[in-house]
Amino acid sequence: MALSRSARRSSRLLALATAVAAGFTIAAAPAATPGAPGIGDPYFPDLGNGGFHALHYDLGVSYHPDSGRLDGRTTLTARATQNLSSFDLDLQKLTVDSIRVNDRPADFTRTGDEIVITPRHWLRKGERFEVTVVYGGVPKPLNGPIVFGSDYGWMKTKDGVFVACEPNAASTWFPSSDHPSDKATYDIRIDAPKGLTGVSNGLLVNSYDSGGRSYFHWRETKPMATYLATATIGKFDVKTGRTPGGTPIYVAIDPVLAHQNTVDVYAVTAEATDYWSKLFGPYPFEETGAVVDDMPEAGFSLETQTKPSYSAVRSESTIVHELAHQWFGDSVSVRQWKDIWLNEGFATYAQWLWAEHRGTETAHDSFRAAYNARPAASDFWKIEVADPQRDTMFSSAVYQRGAMMLQALRERIGDQAFFKLLPAWTKLHRYGNADTADFVKLAEHVSGRPLGDLFQKWIYNTGKPAL
Repeated sequence: MALSRSARRSSRLLALATAVAAGFTIAAAPAATPGAPGIGDPYFPDLGNGGFHALHYDLGVSYHPDSGRLDGRTTLTARATQNLSSFDLDLQKLTVDSIRVNDRPADFTRTGDEIVITPRHWLRKGERFEVTVVYGGVPKPLNGPIVFGSDYGWMKTKDGVFVACEPNAASTWFPSSDHPSDKATYDIRIDAPKGLTGVSNGLLVNSYDSGGRSYFHWRETKPMATYLATATIGKFDVKTGRTPGGTPIYVAIDPVLAHQNTVDVYAVTAEATDYWSKLFGPYPFEETGAVVDDMPEAGFSLETQTKPSYSAVRSESTIVHELAHQWFGDSVSVRQWKDIWLNEGFATYAQWLWAEHRGTETAHDSFRAAYNARPAASDFWKIEVADPQRDTMFSSAVYQRGAMMLQALRERIGDQAFFKLLPAWTKLHRYGNADTADFVKLAEHVSGRPLGDLFQKWIYNTGKPAL
């Protein structure tokens, strides 16, 4: 029996479909697997978390200075970077009361400073999701050799708390992916006893008093590393305005320090912000400023994003150092902590540039003074600046020899190329992360010269280099 034309066509299509099915299979979606407990930084292998990218933190912190208790509620918006069956957040010591993922209760366990969260339904790669953690307790500062032997993190003061968290203490007060390679935007809401001021990053959205408490809502719309977030609380005299160049400025100073105000923090902050904007490129954030607290136990200052934190009234040179970090460290952040010289060497070199700007000492003379001050046998020359190791990542060599590297580079390639390189660097990696190899590559591109030997001499080799 002969087939009709339409029947023959249907038969051919069926045969083709059968052949295709025989020769090809439809790939199944990858199975959902747990996210890694850390990003893989060799200095802090358990910090940061795999399987997702943080997008936004909405932090609510209620602080009670008498007891030191913090009650917190953090909602993290993130995007899954793999099919996720579970994922981690970093949180040190505090007690977790409940966790919800996409507004549904989620199971969780604690392993050391890691919260392991298992959502009710696994998360697909590329999916945006929200995780809300309700928690509380008495945060404790960290201590040890990492930051000059001083306590750091969440530090109780006489009237509140001083919060300065570099490198690994953000997770002492909020659950997070606590590594600078996982930056996000922030809303930070603070409440404390009435009469105290809560200061944080970005711009103040709202503040009011209610029921014996004072409330403050801050918003940071630019990507920020976790260690740069703050929720400093206390009695402060606040002065606001704009720099001569037009950048909003907010300076809060503990009134106890008023008699020590030998440096006009507001004026220096305004002047330095505008000057660095000319040398390093446009100011990268919504506001500049300072938080100056009475915290003598903290022997350091920190480049807290938009408002550097000072534990006392510091020198003009320290202020310009921390403000330079707004470009070098805050906007352009390290990819791994071993590249910390890209933060501290640049900010130290900014101090030399400021002295040059003031006419007190050239950067070349600052370089020679730092070089001559240390004999060849000094431990200073034994540290590899490009990879200084965790316990010496904030050693003076990282700061001073990092700055020497930059002056040596300036003298090799000339002022025209050098001062073209600095804003090119901050523009290329604005709000992102970079490493030493990225800087070498850009320096060679801008100068048109091979520079590997120079970098090898100053930041990779140990021993005092010959001039």
